[in-house]
Amino acid sequence: MTTTPQAQSRPVGDLLRMWRQRRSLSQLELALRAEVSARHVSFLETGRSQPSREMLLHLAEELDIPLRERNTLLMAAGFAPVYAERSLDDPALRASKEAVELVLAGHEPYPALAVDRHWTLVTANRAIAPLLEGIAPDLLQPPINVLRLSLHPSGLAPRVANLEQWRNHVLTRLHRQIDLSGDEKLVALLEELRGYGTQGSGARTSGNLQELDYAGVVVPMRIQTSHGLLSLFGTTTVFGTPVDITLAELAIESFFPADPQTAAVLRRIAEEGFGSDA
Repeated sequence: MTTTPQAQSRPVGDLLRMWRQRRSLSQLELALRAEVSARHVSFLETGRSQPSREMLLHLAEELDIPLRERNTLLMAAGFAPVYAERSLDDPALRASKEAVELVLAGHEPYPALAVDRHWTLVTANRAIAPLLEGIAPDLLQPPINVLRLSLHPSGLAPRVANLEQWRNHVLTRLHRQIDLSGDEKLVALLEELRGYGTQGSGARTSGNLQELDYAGVVVPMRIQTSHGLLSLFGTTTVFGTPVDITLAELAIESFFPADPQTAAVLRRIAEEGFGSDA
């Protein structure tokens, strides 16, 4: 759920009920987690009792509500927001920004990038350059949406050898993110990505892709580049204890070689300086 005027105008009890149901919890289950009575949870949801600021923050923690939406919950109850949202260039986030840049640079010669909650590119390391070959220039104009770039017919899709597999992985992950956040902008993005399909897309490659499922451990992205076929799998890094919305919504996507050949190619690209366009 995004912080919209409509959301802010909803009674706090309605918002609590929505998040409880989104987490598939009964009133009793939430009460047990929060160490309060089910009667109290019921009274809060129906508006028979008004929650304190501390109780709202406590329930929000138990419901794992994103920081942005915790502010919405507080405002619906008449309290001031608790969590600030600063630009990553804000002096208060200087150390955090430096940590992100350090992680990205330290991950070279392998690709890595940082994205916000809507998968908008924030920054990337130099090793991302080989993945951007042949992409339509308009898709590379800020703001760049990484998932759109991945599945768009004018983006990476025509060069992804296992496009259907990769597409299913991306859509499943996005669907899970929507289940957790309820973000309407992500819902719209999911519908857009679903509309691309896979007909007529995907690079041709030799070999049996079914034999390259890595024992079901990871879903690699197998992409054709001018340096040959690269097989990459990703990991996600987030800040562990953020109290700023920007940091809470920032994620670092790091790609690793899924086979020795990819590792060797990426090391060679790095030794050559990542190319003139990097």
